[in-house]
Amino acid sequence: MKIVKSRESIKILWENRETQTNDLLKIVVDLDRQIMAVDAEMHADLEELLLENGSDQKDLWGANLYPGENADNFIEYTSFINIRPADGNRGMEVTDSDIRKKITDVINKLIQR
Repeated sequence: MKIVKSRESIKILWENRETQTNDLLKIVVDLDRQIMAVDAEMHADLEELLLENGSDQKDLWGANLYPGENADNFIEYTSFINIRPADGNRGMEVTDSDIRKKITDVINKLIQR
């Protein structure tokens, strides 16, 4: 697991990952701090890492990156940590277009494709 605070290559992150997933890299994005945690078996582990390092729960959203895919399929906005009925997100997928855009903006800021 790793916290990404500055721009990094997806190729380097993928080649140095500890988890051996076939096609995806799990991430949790902190929308307020503009950072993200990457590379764990579960989004909850990444969420915990960020919480231990000063993030607030309300700012954390899970997603998956697919390094081998084109831009349209690179990000999947799905994670169990996204189930937040109190915040209007009742399922695993982030449905609010504003939150999705913010997630995408942080990823684009931190990940070089």
